[in-house]
Amino acid sequence: MFGFDIMELLYRLPAVFIGFSFHEFAHGLAAYYLGDDTAKASGRLTLDPAAHIDPMGLLMLILFRFGWAKPVPINPNNFRNRKKGIIIVSLAGPLMNFLIATIVLFIYGFSYIKFGIQNVVFDKIILNIYFINIGLGVFNLIPIPPLDGSKILAGILPTRIEYKFYKYEQYSYLLLLFLIFTNTINYVLSPMFFYAQRAIYYVVNLIL
Repeated sequence: MFGFDIMELLYRLPAVFIGFSFHEFAHGLAAYYLGDDTAKASGRLTLDPAAHIDPMGLLMLILFRFGWAKPVPINPNNFRNRKKGIIIVSLAGPLMNFLIATIVLFIYGFSYIKFGIQNVVFDKIILNIYFINIGLGVFNLIPIPPLDGSKILAGILPTRIEYKFYKYEQYSYLLLLFLIFTNTINYVLSPMFFYAQRAIYYVVNLIL
């Protein structure tokens, strides 16, 4: 499960910093446009990786390919529509990761098809950005707290059930860790990753 190669790590780090920073920035930006400036007041409405990186989450991503950033603080009570706001803000992070993956795949395809550019370092960095951003996007859509998917699910649930859902949130961390360390989570992630890739390929092929 461990994969610690210094060169592979160097190729992976730009993807990690980009993926985490843009993901959290998207959450904060969405919240800001919906009327909540908590992220901005906390200095988190930025693309600076230093503001978003959680050391343990970074280490987990490097070693196990599953990790996390520091969650951007939001106050749903500032939204005009609390439930709708939570869903939009929660979706913003994964959608940003998918957008980045789409952009870098277009850059990769354009540079190769139009100009025939082939460079090992460029290829490794750009493909790491592509795969890690898809991975972050699909991973965060899993409806288990504290992932974004759980907040999307909670926003859809009736308020009475929503509160019960959050009541047991503390136990879900153990469930998530169990799924990760037993590799059971791959049964969920693999089909999600496959269909996300197909959608991104489709969009890029329409443009190229």
